[in-house]
Amino acid sequence: MDQAQQKALNALEAHILLAKSANAPLAASQVVVQATSAPNAYVFAELLQSPNIKALQNASPENAAYFTLLQIFSWGTWQDYESTPGLPKLSEPQQLKLRQLSLLSLATTPHLLTYHYLRDYLSLNSARALEDLVISTIYAGLLSAKLNTISQRIDVSSVAPLRDLEPGSVPQIVSILEDWDTRCVRILEELEGRVREVRQRALREKRGQDANEKAIAKLVEDKDNGKGKVAGKRSVGEDNEEMEIDENNVGTSGLRTRNAKRGGGLFGRPSRKPGGG
Repeated sequence: MDQAQQKALNALEAHILLAKSANAPLAASQVVVQATSAPNAYVFAELLQSPNIKALQNASPENAAYFTLLQIFSWGTWQDYESTPGLPKLSEPQQLKLRQLSLLSLATTPHLLTYHYLRDYLSLNSARALEDLVISTIYAGLLSAKLNTISQRIDVSSVAPLRDLEPGSVPQIVSILEDWDTRCVRILEELEGRVREVRQRALREKRGQDANEKAIAKLVEDKDNGKGKVAGKRSVGEDNEEMEIDENNVGTSGLRTRNAKRGGGLFGRPSRKPGGG
């Protein structure tokens, strides 16, 4: 259980005990006034179930109005109080508490939390009065929020679970939760599908990268092997070129000398002796 909720239940406990002995409608009405005025008492469902408090519904209209008032404090708002005729006049502590509880109900709808709307809804005559209300609600531990004076709105980050459920609201809440669950399942399925796509794409890219690396390695290997063969051919060619260069650079006498040694003429032909046939 939330700490603020436990604190509120503890604050209500004394009034529940008083209600057990409040057999007369007037006494029961006074218990309602005390509970709705008491500090830290923000939940009233258990008090509404007390037999002597429930009996107020069948009492005189004047006393029955206190039961209606307690219902408004339990799950209603300031607008409900102002729009319901015949209700008892609220003291200043009651007015503050009902406005605080109304702010909790409105906090679940962010677009309603503007200064203009809240001042009108809560019947406050100035922005300063609204800011004081919000600050008191924050200090009471009912919500976490910041005053955005530039944008003239209230930025709420969390709300204490202190509003009671109105009778008959459970089916609506169940429907809302089922719709929320359906949307969550759909979103999860979409996320899982995207994760699968990302993994498949990453796997394809990895396979392509591996294939490219293998192809590059094969090209490098083939190139290295080819270089050895080309180098061998070049060495032979280079020797031939050197020989040709040497022959071109040698003078005619040199060629004769070598040919003479071989027994040939200038162009390597056999020399003819004079007078020979």
